[in-house]
Amino acid sequence: MSTATLSTPRPRAAVLRTEVRLFRREPGSIFWILLFPTLLLVILGSIPSFRRSQTSLGGLRLIDTYVPVVILVAMITAGVQVMPQVLTGYRERGILRRMSTTPVRPSALLSAQMVVHGLAALVAMLLALAVGRLALDVRLPRQPGGYLLALLLAILAALALGSVVSAVSRTTKIAGAVGSAVYFPMMFCAGVWVPVQSMPHTMGRIVELTPFGAAARALGQAAAGDWPGWSHLGVLAAWTVLLSAAASRWFRWE
Repeated sequence: MSTATLSTPRPRAAVLRTEVRLFRREPGSIFWILLFPTLLLVILGSIPSFRRSQTSLGGLRLIDTYVPVVILVAMITAGVQVMPQVLTGYRERGILRRMSTTPVRPSALLSAQMVVHGLAALVAMLLALAVGRLALDVRLPRQPGGYLLALLLAILAALALGSVVSAVSRTTKIAGAVGSAVYFPMMFCAGVWVPVQSMPHTMGRIVELTPFGAAARALGQAAAGDWPGWSHLGVLAAWTVLLSAAASRWFRWE
């Protein structure tokens, strides 16, 4: 095995450490990914009607159904709004082109970005669960294994979708426009305005075929103590594979 091969993990680790430091210096990213979802949960939890049991939700309170929603908001924000701006900015400034002439390949930067934003979404989830439990008396997920599986698939789907946005956007302005065009429909599908469980039957069935509609249902089922429906997990997995293939085909380093 060559020395270059042995040294490959070190440049990748250095890139990851650098991206973590850069992320920590971005107050906008920290707020919108880590803090805003929990702030939204607290604001909704302060509304009295959100803390009353709803027969249409099987005795759950609206605030109980919104914990998975705000977690998905963190994922969508990280994958669709923040990550594409960073990657497109690197491409626009020629950083990816210059990296191709060094031992550090541009793919190391892409993987580091996905790790950083994936971990940020996980931290946002832990914060939302903790605040929901301590401040709003929201029970922790009763099926933690199924919850974690649905969560990981949802993160992968969000990052794959963000990679597609990065792939089709040549500049940061275009990335912002495309990201916004994708962001709000995905927020609707996640149940920000109307919980997926409360949507009319036909609309709910259609929304459940989207990645974040399926994720909202899967997380809700796991939170209630049931194993997430395999159909919802299958939708998440299928979208992850499809979006990853599209990103791989369309992404350009220059």
